[in-house]
Amino acid sequence: MAEGIAFEIAGKLISELSSHVMEQLGLWWNFKDDHDDLKSTISAIKAVLLDAEKQSVTSELVKDWLAKLKDAMYDVEDLLDDVRTEALRKNLMSGNKFTKEVRVYFSRSNPFTYGLKMGRKIKAIKARFTSIQSQASMLNLVQRDHPVETSFMAKRRRQTHSFVSKGEITGRDDDKAALLRLLLEFQSEENVYVIPMVGIGGLGKTALAQLVYNDEIVKNHFELRMWVCVSDVFDVRTIVENIIKSVTHQAPGQNLEMDQLQKQLRDKIDGQKYLLVLDDIWNEERELWISLKKLLMGGAKGSRIIVTTRSKKVAKVTSNCRPHVLRGLSGDDAWFLFKEIAFEQGSADSTNSGFVEIGKQILERCHGVPLVIRTIASTLSFKETETEWLSFKDNELARISQRYGDILPTLRLSYDHLPSHLKHCFAYCRLYPKDYKFDVQTLVRIWIALGFVKQSNPSESLEEIGFEYFKCLVERSFFQEVAEDQFWRVTCKMHDLMHDLAESGKKLRSLLCYGVSFGENRRDAIWDWIISNGRCLRVLEYNGLEFVPRSIHKLKHLRYLDLSENYLLKILPKSICKMQNLQVLKLDFCPQLEELPKKIEKLENLTHLPCVSCALTHMPRGIGKLTSLQTLSMFVVDEDGSHGTAAADLSELSQLNNLRGELKITNLGFVRNAREKFKAANLKGKQHLRELILEWRGASDDEEKSLEDLQPHPNLKELRAQTRSPSDTKPDPELQDLEPRPGSGPIPEPGLDLAQVIRVLNPKPKPVVSRRRQQQRNSRAAVTVPARLAPLRLHPPAPTVTPSVPNQTNQRK
Repeated sequence: MAEGIAFEIAGKLISELSSHVMEQLGLWWNFKDDHDDLKSTISAIKAVLLDAEKQSVTSELVKDWLAKLKDAMYDVEDLLDDVRTEALRKNLMSGNKFTKEVRVYFSRSNPFTYGLKMGRKIKAIKARFTSIQSQASMLNLVQRDHPVETSFMAKRRRQTHSFVSKGEITGRDDDKAALLRLLLEFQSEENVYVIPMVGIGGLGKTALAQLVYNDEIVKNHFELRMWVCVSDVFDVRTIVENIIKSVTHQAPGQNLEMDQLQKQLRDKIDGQKYLLVLDDIWNEERELWISLKKLLMGGAKGSRIIVTTRSKKVAKVTSNCRPHVLRGLSGDDAWFLFKEIAFEQGSADSTNSGFVEIGKQILERCHGVPLVIRTIASTLSFKETETEWLSFKDNELARISQRYGDILPTLRLSYDHLPSHLKHCFAYCRLYPKDYKFDVQTLVRIWIALGFVKQSNPSESLEEIGFEYFKCLVERSFFQEVAEDQFWRVTCKMHDLMHDLAESGKKLRSLLCYGVSFGENRRDAIWDWIISNGRCLRVLEYNGLEFVPRSIHKLKHLRYLDLSENYLLKILPKSICKMQNLQVLKLDFCPQLEELPKKIEKLENLTHLPCVSCALTHMPRGIGKLTSLQTLSMFVVDEDGSHGTAAADLSELSQLNNLRGELKITNLGFVRNAREKFKAANLKGKQHLRELILEWRGASDDEEKSLEDLQPHPNLKELRAQTRSPSDTKPDPELQDLEPRPGSGPIPEPGLDLAQVIRVLNPKPKPVVSRRRQQQRNSRAAVTVPARLAPLRLHPPAPTVTPSVPNQTNQRK
């Protein structure tokens, strides 16, 4: 899994060492000679890296050498980031440019203390690289030519990607018909009949179950339908909770005893003719299954449970009936699927007999497994010549196992053919549990924070480029079940086998994650541990805390800080404003948080400040200087003027023209000199905003208030104006359950390699305020919108959508 990543890191380091800013900093701090030597050494090592990565597959010596090299390169990455951060802290730089006051700074202070410190560090790390370079000569590594990669942005799809799969599942009509007979026609002596579906990973078991589950005849036949993904851990309590959630679309209470849960379950399903899908079961212990089955036997005559599994033993444990065995696609169906994807880009000619012959030979090695066919065909779709297809068949496909069911090595070929920058992004996703539903926007922002997203064209934002990365991984079948909800939120999942593939890269230090669960009396200790050991952190998610320590600013490399869902958090320390590298500060669902820190303008790299369902009383003066902001969920007008000059007025929105997504401006009724301030907000200049909510809580003596002065840009998709009573100042406790968060484990022992990503999780998280319900409540009383705003395509709040299983067209199992 390391192939290409070390080469990518080396290239990135050489680029950073060669930058004008870093060379100037080397001059100012007097370590330029060592800086140049280090760049030359890394360049020499990079020349043999492709050979090393190729040899590492069979040579343990080379593999160990690569591990030492990557560890050293990560240390260089941290060191260079330290230099840039210090320059930002001393006001030597603004973004990537030197400020005009740089000479003034050096005339008033001594730059050499920090320079000497950095000089010693660079000398030490240079010595490590010299040793690593000498070891390379002993390994007889040779220089290899790197295949020229076209610019990623130039290789993007010519058409936009809707994420809608083409047509139905290929070649499963007979399987669907057989399952429908078992569901609708088969007469069983038992009220609740269990139907196991067995097959190796990648055959499309989940996709077929979804196809049947969403069939209109099935919907009309059963009074109740439920879907639960079980996956690796067979925990009866968790399964019962998820069945209840599937019925009610709301999680049961957090502190219910098992007896209360099973009573809730029986109340919902007893006497109902239901269909339950238990997807991806691995448990082979009969007693565990029986303990669950007992709770499900109260269904009416004709109830059915579909169990999908890779294990024939699981099928025997769960049912006495003959399982439905899913097999590979027929030759014709397999070729139809392969051809549809491999020739989709237009690089290869589907009418060319040479391509067709090679393609059919490659297809034989896919054994009719849809996931393998899709992944291999997607890889070939980016290759333009018969020679490339032939090379793939003879030099790579020929080396892997030909055993049916041994799928991972074949999938790895597609990973090997990913552009190097996409390998980082894919490997990162292993930090999440199997069957995790990714929020793509969050995923992209974390990729950016970790430095995985490269910007070659300044006219495109990093987030736009990161989303293109995601789409490319979707096109190559590394993600599936991509969906977009009514709030334009894109989500996706990763097939279990793809997760296993990403897992094989867990030795990459920069991608390690320690999930930490904790008790009430350990929170101080955890913060102490994070501050002491997390100096190189880029991403920190902390859920379930009551305070943020002042010492958090010592995490000076931090780019992404997620403090959302902290229900007792009331205040943020001022020291957060010393974190000049911070790009994302997430504060969603902190219902007791009333203020943002003063001097927030010092966070000049901040691009995202989501704060949905916070109790903010005002915005801090200076927020208008954060012109890089793309997300600002809420702008709160000071209600009674009690915060004086510390509070920002609407004019501070004037220059925030990079804002995207949703912006809610509240307390508009309290604005004084309204016409002047409304115009000063410059909503017309915010061309990227998608949704604008104008909340008219409060009323001042100023009568000159008009929505016309808040005219937004015509690009706006949705505009809502609403009123709110003075007493309704905080989100009410209408709740919904959290998405599952990544796994947990003990605090790492001192001395272990430091992770760049840490998630600190509350083992019993409190529920989240439902954004959808909050919006529906807030829109109860809307003010009249002037007729001249009609061309802005005003839309009412989106209707509530009943949650359902993922898109049925994705062949997951």
